[in-house]
Amino acid sequence: MLAQLRRLVRRFFRKSSTIDREPINKVSLIVIILIDIFILVNVFSGLDDIGRWPLSPSQAYPCYSEWQNYRADTRPTVTKTNALLRQAIQDQESGLPSFRQRYEQGVVGHLGQLSDTCLAYADHKDAINTSANQERLQGINQRQASIDRLTQANREIREQYDSSLLEQIAGQEPGQSILGVQAAAARETLEQNDRQIATLETEISRLEQELRTTPESETWLATLNDEATFNRLQRAYEHSSFWHPSGRFLFQALFLLPLIALALWVHITAQSRNYGLISLMSWHLLVIFCVPLLFKLFEFLQVGVIFQFLAEAVTALLGGLLFLVNYLYILLIPLMGFGIIKLFQQLVFNTKRQAANRVQKSKCIRCARKLHPQDAYCPHCGFYQWVECSECHGLTYCHLPYCRLCGTGQTPHFADKVPVSTPEPPDLPSGTSEGSGNEPMATN
Repeated sequence: MLAQLRRLVRRFFRKSSTIDREPINKVSLIVIILIDIFILVNVFSGLDDIGRWPLSPSQAYPCYSEWQNYRADTRPTVTKTNALLRQAIQDQESGLPSFRQRYEQGVVGHLGQLSDTCLAYADHKDAINTSANQERLQGINQRQASIDRLTQANREIREQYDSSLLEQIAGQEPGQSILGVQAAAARETLEQNDRQIATLETEISRLEQELRTTPESETWLATLNDEATFNRLQRAYEHSSFWHPSGRFLFQALFLLPLIALALWVHITAQSRNYGLISLMSWHLLVIFCVPLLFKLFEFLQVGVIFQFLAEAVTALLGGLLFLVNYLYILLIPLMGFGIIKLFQQLVFNTKRQAANRVQKSKCIRCARKLHPQDAYCPHCGFYQWVECSECHGLTYCHLPYCRLCGTGQTPHFADKVPVSTPEPPDLPSGTSEGSGNEPMATN
């Protein structure tokens, strides 16, 4: 396998930097590299766009996170309910879209369906945005701002109050005090502010009570506390989260596979017709299209269905020993790499297939240049076109699986070396050339 990998790497660099077995000049190589970079950037951009085409779980179920946060909040029910109601009304300022419109705008241009549960949730949430509730919220905010101002004033007075007490204990005359407030006056101001704060807090509690008991608010809060509805939403969200990476990878693969197939077809056709520049460009395109596919495949293996399935299986069988999944990947990835190498060996670097096509068209087995029927050596690359049959010791075509004289299977011949001696080329029957598509006949 290691020898095949080395041979594959050598062929890869040779195919990427030569035209008709001749190195391309530096300017042309730079131009090709710039084209490669431009196409690669656009390929990744297209992959990102098509990857965002299917609805993500957060887009298909936009109410799930808010609903989940409300249920996970450990504060008292009244406290978290008041905060949620105030935030919901404050988010619906005049001129802004409703929550239903925001949910629907989030799925425009995407493939998938918005959750009906979240649409109903949005309708209930929009219903609390009434003028009466807005006035209540405005009153709550004004009173809370007054409480904040009084609290800050009390904090400053207490700082001065402590210093005034120290001056009184020291026997300092009131007229000599450097502070703007005396201890008695400070105490009276603090008590007055505390009474105002208590009154404002009572009014805020009353307004919050009114806000919670409106029919619209009660309907929305009942939805938030509906256990069965939330459980159905949670199962749907988790199912979407489980399959979303797989769907995203599928769309990205569908984006790349036609490009790979087209580049491969152009490359094979250009090689068979000896179109050197087209063969080189199509080869670069084939590599550019395959690299992102490999990246996305590895990404899918880390976050997709396969990884989650293995993680769940390991967790069920062996508890929390999730590191064993990494052992499986260490075994799986080399096997995948071996499979990719074998695939390229069969499709792109198949020596026997190339040799068969070139022999039928009277071309050099190595460089694919046109030859005369009796040429034993290629005048372009010097490659010897024949090999000795192991059975009849006659000369037969190099790299082809059977002897043309006796039909015996041949050992694969991969050495691109010119033999020391120069044997004569075999005699062909009259009227038959190496380039014909007819089966050659053995001469007596």
